[in-house]
Amino acid sequence: MSVLDCGAMTADLTWLLLQPGRSIKPRQQKESPAEWVDVPTHCVLVETPDGTLLWDTSCPADWEERWGPTGLNDFFPYDKVSDDEYLDKRLEQLGIGTDQIDYVVLSHLHFDHCGNANLFKDSPAKLVCSDKEKEFAFGFDGPFTGAHLKSDYENLNWETVSGDTEFLPGVTLLQTPGHTPGTMSMQVDLPDTGTMIFTSDAVYMGASYGPPPVPAAIVNNLESWFSSVEKIRDVAQKTNATVVFGHDADQIHELKTVSNGGHYT
Repeated sequence: MSVLDCGAMTADLTWLLLQPGRSIKPRQQKESPAEWVDVPTHCVLVETPDGTLLWDTSCPADWEERWGPTGLNDFFPYDKVSDDEYLDKRLEQLGIGTDQIDYVVLSHLHFDHCGNANLFKDSPAKLVCSDKEKEFAFGFDGPFTGAHLKSDYENLNWETVSGDTEFLPGVTLLQTPGHTPGTMSMQVDLPDTGTMIFTSDAVYMGASYGPPPVPAAIVNNLESWFSSVEKIRDVAQKTNATVVFGHDADQIHELKTVSNGGHYT
């Protein structure tokens, strides 16, 4: 298994963490500037006897133009990325072509996770998301709502999963809604490393995880979000898992990634 670190967006921390005393300031600090932070993005390549899976597709190289109509380019600029950190370059560095990937599984269909899904339009890869995510992502009027941008995914063929699913040997997709109606996390059981859980945006960062959990500005359903965080915590405790958060600027540097030549077995 390889973690493909794909550079970082930057954003006001409040989008990620609604924490009094830090992102939410008391009156004594009301003149303090907003805290902007790195928002790293990553994908995961998992090779199993039954197929090769890519988890998420990160942000597109043409983000400024693509996101322009939504205004998200001003709130989440993908401005800390080098040419060799884009997804297609990361796959090249691993010697993996799009025709060698059997499944592209999207944790959800937001612009920073589904941004390169079209790379696989003419490949043999099956594109997969949860049934609840597909229903929402195709069910609204107009070209976008929030961080769902139809041009990222509407011209692709999607297969769906429902409920927690052992998708491939050692790879289980966990339904963890709240951030979006159909957000999923991925549990990978590795022979040597043990279990790792990739939360995607079900949990943005370590400070979100707690306990107690700290929500974010972008949450579709807060009650579902809290339930999903505790579901992840329960699975992690039962499996002694390493939990990898969706956008943790400190944790990404602690992982074995393509940029440092590491992988997990």
